[in-house]
Amino acid sequence: MISLELRVDYPDERTAESVFKALAPENEGYVRSDLEGSAISFYMESSSAGTLKNTADDLMACLKAAEDSIKASDNPIIG
Repeated sequence: MISLELRVDYPDERTAESVFKALAPENEGYVRSDLEGSAISFYMESSSAGTLKNTADDLMACLKAAEDSIKASDNPIIG
C-alpha cells in the first residue's frame, strides 16, 4: 500500500471548518480528513501510485474550488 498525508493550515478555525465541511461529501470513501483547530489533515491510501496521484489531484482541485468559493463570498477569512 502507498499512503499520502497532506496537512493544510488556515489563518483561523472558521476558515478550516468551512473548507472541511465543503469537502466532506466529495472525500467520502476516498480520503479521510481530520479537522484540527485551524488545520485539516487529509489521508489517502492506494495499492498503486497512479490511483493515489489521481485521488490527490482530485482533492487538490476540490480544495481550490472550496477556497475560491469562500473568497468569492466576500468573506475575508482567506487572505
